[in-house]
Amino acid sequence: MSETSYAEETEARAAESGKNATDLFRQRVSGVGAADPARVSRLASRVIQAINDTVIKERVTYDEYNALKAWLIRVGEDGEWPLFLDVWVEHSVEQVANDHRAGSKGTIEGPYYVPDAPEQPWNGTIPMREDEPGRPLVFQGQIRGVDGAALAGAKVEMWHADNIGFYSQFAPGLPEWNLRGTFIAGEDGRFEIHTIEPAPYQIPTDGACGQLIAAAGWHAWRPAHLHLKVSHPGFELLTTQLYFPGDPHNDDDIAAAVKPELILDPQPRSDGEGYEARYDFVLDPQ
Repeated sequence: MSETSYAEETEARAAESGKNATDLFRQRVSGVGAADPARVSRLASRVIQAINDTVIKERVTYDEYNALKAWLIRVGEDGEWPLFLDVWVEHSVEQVANDHRAGSKGTIEGPYYVPDAPEQPWNGTIPMREDEPGRPLVFQGQIRGVDGAALAGAKVEMWHADNIGFYSQFAPGLPEWNLRGTFIAGEDGRFEIHTIEPAPYQIPTDGACGQLIAAAGWHAWRPAHLHLKVSHPGFELLTTQLYFPGDPHNDDDIAAAVKPELILDPQPRSDGEGYEARYDFVLDPQ
């Protein structure tokens, strides 16, 4: 990676990343239908009541209240509502959405998913720069239904950060589809994806979310992970992340998304070229 692209990439700013996340989210949910008014009333009333209960129990002052208002305004100005909600709320929504599954565990999607990544064969290489830095990783496995039958032609969407913790389309200096790909499993449901091992990273800290993290004395780290969406007609879409053993933030991920079942077991490749890891996905029928 050239000095210029490295310098450009590390110039990523929360407001720019936040705007991209907000714009992509709006595009994806533009066709969502109206919610049930009774359900909206129930949920909104509970959230508002919880806020008011906190104000009374904690004896919130006007200075604290005005600081909250100013911060909420900045979250919107920075475009960081997708980041805020995906980091601190989505893990609970995911738990409710997937508590019925008998197949593989899911976890949060996060704010950096982009649909329609370039399609690759079952044993392809994820789009990357010619000089992409990082330790080579071959990620492979099989996709089956809960009955054990292989799911030929299943789709595996994968995206992840590069080896300094940035995502394409959310940081400057990166090709549009860098480290983003869609892989079509073979007739036996198998896939083999050639990529590099991602780095742990901090969520953006120069915007409103970073302001909250600093004020609360929290850390901003996410452990290294691969993002995946696995799908096949007639089966429930699985959205998940896979993590690497030994990462110090597996136990205190700011997004609370790590589950023991999602830890990989990478092993050195026999040719000495990096590592390989296997993970099989089991999908639930719709």
